[in-house]
Amino acid sequence: MNRSAAVLDRLQSLHPKRIDLSLDRVLGLLEKLDRPQDHLPPTIHVAGTNGKGSTIAFMRAVLEADNKRVHVYSSPHLVRFHERIRLAGRLVDDDVLTRALEACERANAGAPITFFEITTAAALKLFSEHPADVLLLEVGLGGRLDTTNVVDRPLACVIAPISIDHVEFLGPTLAGIAFEKAGILKRGAVAVVAEQPPEALAVIEQRATDLGSQLLIGAQDFAAREEHGRLLFQDNTGALDLPMPRLAGAHQIGNAGVAIATLRACFPNIGEDAYARGMTSVEWPARLQRLGRGPPVDLAPAGADLWLDGGHNEAGGKALAAAMAEMGRRSPRPLAMIVGMLTTKDSAAFLRPFKDIAREIVAVPVGGDHAGRAPAELAAIASSVGLPATEAPDAAAALAALAAKNWPSPPRILITGSLYLAGAVLAANGTPPE
Repeated sequence: MNRSAAVLDRLQSLHPKRIDLSLDRVLGLLEKLDRPQDHLPPTIHVAGTNGKGSTIAFMRAVLEADNKRVHVYSSPHLVRFHERIRLAGRLVDDDVLTRALEACERANAGAPITFFEITTAAALKLFSEHPADVLLLEVGLGGRLDTTNVVDRPLACVIAPISIDHVEFLGPTLAGIAFEKAGILKRGAVAVVAEQPPEALAVIEQRATDLGSQLLIGAQDFAAREEHGRLLFQDNTGALDLPMPRLAGAHQIGNAGVAIATLRACFPNIGEDAYARGMTSVEWPARLQRLGRGPPVDLAPAGADLWLDGGHNEAGGKALAAAMAEMGRRSPRPLAMIVGMLTTKDSAAFLRPFKDIAREIVAVPVGGDHAGRAPAELAAIASSVGLPATEAPDAAAALAALAAKNWPSPPRILITGSLYLAGAVLAANGTPPE
């Protein structure tokens, strides 16, 4: 077992709630740690409902192609906690992580604090102690009261696409959710905003106006599109003609556009070659990731095309369904889905876009101690939106059940519905993120 695992287990018990949106506890701890948030590399803070991680992945790929040292903070992890903290291009070493966690544990002295708060404090401590050119900082949940919102002078604040999710914390309306996301905007920092629904954009624009922030809006101040198999980007400084992103799905064109717009605003000297290399080298596990080898592939029907994605809300379902439909047009195969979801997610809204393109749903548990929806309940929800559904005890059993069927041609299989399920599949596959 890694040394950090014992510390992480202890930290899980310091607060009765997994999520408790507030800044008071973490600010108190950061004071005891000599305010590491004031000693960070130039920081790009990223919020949004969908696409935060992909946008950060694109920025990291371009920045590293430009020979910059990049710290990254993201959550949740898929297989190992260490995935959350990347120091100058490498996942945090276990001994380095352990020392930071223990320092935070000593400073906190047993006071109530959530797991995300104390581990974010450890990450900020590490980012302040290790040199880098840029820190890419992902919001955990919301923005205004998220633990990461302690950075007073970011270089840029980015808001990826907003949709309905986490209604128990952020409320049921797009305007209310946008208000929480817009809480990361800071005076003096450029605000880069993906194309948004009008009611969400109005809230963000008002916040930017109140702060006097420079605002760059997708489809107004910049745009990205596919043309003749290339990614074309345009803003008020000119155009870029780039390779298509390595990440699959039309939605990734928009995420790439937000990333490019942000970097052009913050680092105008990055050349077109770095953007081109970033598009072709970018990696972001469990976001339409094709599994080409490993035990899950061996369990699948012979010749099957196996894909993994952690999408879990209505907007994610629409984006995934569009991607699967496009794959079907280019390379027709029957589509089967293995789905596990949390009880807090709107499973019907996620599944409904697949009604006319998926032949079968196999519902499975999410796994672990997460509040997963029972497979029988999830299968019933799938049936209620017109999708034939069965259930299985886990993803391996689901793959074996699909392999036992008589397919007219090798199927395309999408495992989806939860990042926790995706992490379990990657762990079983022996291919955790590096």
